[in-house]
Amino acid sequence: MTINWLQIKQKIEVLFNNVSTGPAQAREPGSSSSFWVMVKKEIGDHIRSWRFGILIGIIILACVGSIYSAVTAIRDGTLDKTGNGESFLFLRMFTLTSSSLAVPSFATFLSWLGPLLGIALGFDAVNSERNKGTLGRLLSQPIYRDDFIIAKFISSLFLIFIVVFSLGFLVMGLSLLTIGYPPSPEEFCRIVLFLVIAVIYIGFWLNLSILFSIRFRQAATSALSSIAVWLFFTIFYGMIIGMINSATAVSSTQPDPAAQLRQMNLILTLNRLSPTELFSETITTMLSPGIRTLGPLTMDQLVGAIASPLPLGQSVILVWPQLTGLIAATIICFGISYALFMRQEIRARA
Repeated sequence: MTINWLQIKQKIEVLFNNVSTGPAQAREPGSSSSFWVMVKKEIGDHIRSWRFGILIGIIILACVGSIYSAVTAIRDGTLDKTGNGESFLFLRMFTLTSSSLAVPSFATFLSWLGPLLGIALGFDAVNSERNKGTLGRLLSQPIYRDDFIIAKFISSLFLIFIVVFSLGFLVMGLSLLTIGYPPSPEEFCRIVLFLVIAVIYIGFWLNLSILFSIRFRQAATSALSSIAVWLFFTIFYGMIIGMINSATAVSSTQPDPAAQLRQMNLILTLNRLSPTELFSETITTMLSPGIRTLGPLTMDQLVGAIASPLPLGQSVILVWPQLTGLIAATIICFGISYALFMRQEIRARA
């Protein structure tokens, strides 16, 4: 029995061509080119919008004000009063604030204004297209539905990335001109990680606003819902935890160390259900190497401890649970938005 290798080779080539061209032709309506066209269009629409320009102007003013406050604090000798001397002075430009000026630090400004940036980019991502009648017409074209919602998220997250890193490097440049020497490699890595964490945190609020834009048909309703959730976690959630702390406080007449420790761990766990608290703990540890723990300490744990700043790797390990929680919350919000959008009925207007 002879084997015709030429025929076998021809059959393999035909089979390979069918396999390679079949999925490509099936995926052609939602190809990567059309996806990136939608991403570029969304980026252009955001950049040309008035609300994006107004928010960027406010954030830049806040950035310059925080740098001025940090420089004023250094000139007033606040840095020496804290006992840190000039160690990690470049990082202190992101967290230091002057007591004589009512201007928060850059990290505080970013934690306040960052969620507003994410909400502004996503609160009308879907319902505006629906109300204008362009959503049904767009999806009636050879475009996959999941490409539409992913393009909305990717374009807004890309803008958030550009804005956050631009502001961060602007602060670094102004700090370099102010204090006169560049950051160390560890300081630079800590600042970059801080900016990456800020992008993840703002991405959570972006996904939450996109979720409300899918759930509600009116853009005003989705915007108010997003702002209401942000205000709840920023202001009212801390008040609720404070009331729970007062109600469950251990009696001071007969203190029980084990009961006090359980009560402190309970309050700490409840606080960490808030994404704002997770972000605050994460960036505080990244920008302050002297922080060695984020929970209660006993006297046995303090015995033999050396008061020295943590290296970068140890700081990342310390905040890894908080960072994982932020990433998980962002992914969960996007997953709910994706599933809800894929199940909705969309009709084109006449």
